[in-house]
Amino acid sequence: MGTGSAARRDPSSRWLTIVGIGEDGLAGLSEAAKAAIGEAEFVFGGHRHLALAESMIAGEKCPWPTPFAKAVNDIAALSGRRVCVLASGDPFHFGVGATLARRVTAAEMHILPAPSAFSLAAARLGWPLQEAETVSLHGRPIALIRPLLHPGRRVIALTSDGQAPAKVAALLMEEGFGASRFHVLEALGGPRERHTRATAEDLGAPTFDDLNVIAVEVAASAGARILPLGTGLADTLFEHDGQITRPEVRAVTLAALQPKRGQLLWDIGAGSGSISIEWMRQHPSLRAIAIEADAPRAERIGRNAESFGVPDLQMVTGTAPEALAGLPTPDAVFIGGGGSVPGVTETAMEALPTGGRLVANAVTLEMRAMLIELHARRGGELIEIAIARAAPVGGMTAMRPALPVMQWRWSKP
Repeated sequence: MGTGSAARRDPSSRWLTIVGIGEDGLAGLSEAAKAAIGEAEFVFGGHRHLALAESMIAGEKCPWPTPFAKAVNDIAALSGRRVCVLASGDPFHFGVGATLARRVTAAEMHILPAPSAFSLAAARLGWPLQEAETVSLHGRPIALIRPLLHPGRRVIALTSDGQAPAKVAALLMEEGFGASRFHVLEALGGPRERHTRATAEDLGAPTFDDLNVIAVEVAASAGARILPLGTGLADTLFEHDGQITRPEVRAVTLAALQPKRGQLLWDIGAGSGSISIEWMRQHPSLRAIAIEADAPRAERIGRNAESFGVPDLQMVTGTAPEALAGLPTPDAVFIGGGGSVPGVTETAMEALPTGGRLVANAVTLEMRAMLIELHARRGGELIEIAIARAAPVGGMTAMRPALPVMQWRWSKP
């Protein structure tokens, strides 16, 4: 091959084949998929997958071990042998394929997907899949469905727990969505397939097949807890003790932080967690660590994160700057409380990579003086946010100003 030619890899070097298999077993597989199973020296999969393909397996059957991480190591150790992995539906849609791809390159894999549970559910319901909200609750908190509960929307949620439909229905009733049309689709694509229809409030607490998909046609009652898109959400949606960045200031702060997909935020002096929660709500790939010295507030942040559908918010209970030691490198830092403590701002600035963003808010004279000095010495932008609200004065109305907030914005050169 000439040096100017594109590199091509021998198909035989693709030692790992991942086959998506449905509840219809071998009947739903292509000839190529069947051949991959039959020719493999080792076939990995769940007990259900192995049973579905049993008549075609000639090599060694390898059920998934516990913990699952051991299986990834076992598969990687067989590099160069003929290995087949059986997975549910589409292995790269909330499946095992994504996990294996962290250890095995695409050039070493041959992927033969089957329809995903989301595709099968949409087909049964006649819903355009691109118009439905989709979420995996497979081994993940059901709170992840909360941000998707907007009136008139359709949600398809994958679960792996026969009790999950009843738990999700209870969550919908708790949040004011009990009138939503509720579908439970069990064992899709196989002989045990079943479709149960009810409202969330009428579902009760039956146990379904562990292989189920929940589909919801969202309907909200008066007073339902709807989480709007955007930033600057109402204080009343949060549990707090008064230590919360106000909605208008929060919206300006999130804009100043400039979140980008995949980034990590340090929220120092997190209070109610409103900044880190709204940061994570911007995109599922965003992560945040909330650092809070007050233990009751830290517990409150955890409850707020759950109620806003971002249960993966990481909490660190401790005082900065000591509590910052050993944390993963942030892409952005917000300092809303405790910024005047010696060493906090300097430690945060040092931790940021080149291009990292720091935003600090100040109300007190001491913190404002520090930000003015930092701006003079390190540059960046210094602004003041002044908010006034209409309030009664005697028998009339006047604009009552809130304490102005000074904000310093800085990007690390």
